[in-house]
Amino acid sequence: MSEVAPTRAAARHRAPSRNPWALPAGSARPRRLRTTPAMRRLVAETRLHPAELVLPMFVKEGLEAPVPLQSMPGVDQHTLDSLVKAAREAVDAGVGGLMIFGVPAQRDETGSGATDPDGILNVALRRLREELGDDTVLMSDLCLDEFTSHGHCGVLDAQGRVDNDATLERYAEMAVAHAEAGAHLVGPSGMMDGQVGVIRRALDEAGHTDVGILAYAVKYASAAFGPFREAVESELQGDRRTYQQDFANRTDALREVQLDLAEGADLVMVKPALPYLDILRDVREVSDVPVAAYQVSGEMAMIEAAGANGWIDRDAMVLESLTAIKRAGAQIILTYYATEVARHLQSS
Repeated sequence: MSEVAPTRAAARHRAPSRNPWALPAGSARPRRLRTTPAMRRLVAETRLHPAELVLPMFVKEGLEAPVPLQSMPGVDQHTLDSLVKAAREAVDAGVGGLMIFGVPAQRDETGSGATDPDGILNVALRRLREELGDDTVLMSDLCLDEFTSHGHCGVLDAQGRVDNDATLERYAEMAVAHAEAGAHLVGPSGMMDGQVGVIRRALDEAGHTDVGILAYAVKYASAAFGPFREAVESELQGDRRTYQQDFANRTDALREVQLDLAEGADLVMVKPALPYLDILRDVREVSDVPVAAYQVSGEMAMIEAAGANGWIDRDAMVLESLTAIKRAGAQIILTYYATEVARHLQSS
């Protein structure tokens, strides 16, 4: 039998390349590990998991139906009933935790609704703990800004400045109220000096030694918080630059983390996330407790706006941004995309 002539394609395959710039045999070719989706999955260094995601949720007193937020597509101000329903959906999707923000019908100078057992946040925490038990990690936003008529995160002195130590007294009361309502973790976000230590003592003295503190250790005075103020109907006039951190500073962030760790923080967080990935990496390297990051409302709004205009692939950008946050060092990510991404991860 005569030998079958080789095809032209086979001959080309065997022929030496005539490209003078071709890599020589034995050269390193990192692209081999990017050839197929299966190959890329196999060698991926960073993976998202639903249990690492936390869903921030807003509940407003007196609502009869959920109210969609214009600046945060897909996010609602909830009624108590719709809050419970959406929380159950998140938990069933595998989301690891829920961070609850309350929006009261009435506000005053000292934010009394924050510690009122019948205030919207405490009522919501009780409802969620009754419905979900220990199926999730229930977290509370421990801050006064949603409850004060001036919109600041603390009480004001006679000159209209935020009084750090007077605010700590309110935070201690608020922590105990949240613990009694069912929170597993309280999240002090007001950036008052000494807040973690005061809250820890208050919780322990009230017998809530098992309730942990998710410290907003690094919270910058960021323009990315804008849409959040729609969500909580903030009354703020001016800014919070005297207590939130200056975005020009890096060393200051690490000092805040070290202070919170020394005061007893069980977890520490960086907020916002994407503009501060360098800070997040720094924090991960010095922290001996889990590190969280908050993909804030403005980060979401930018993705949604660009996606709606066809400037980016919205779904791909959501996953890319969260993966970048985890790659930088976050073990826990607070994101408004938590339920959506958890479902995607479970089905992929």
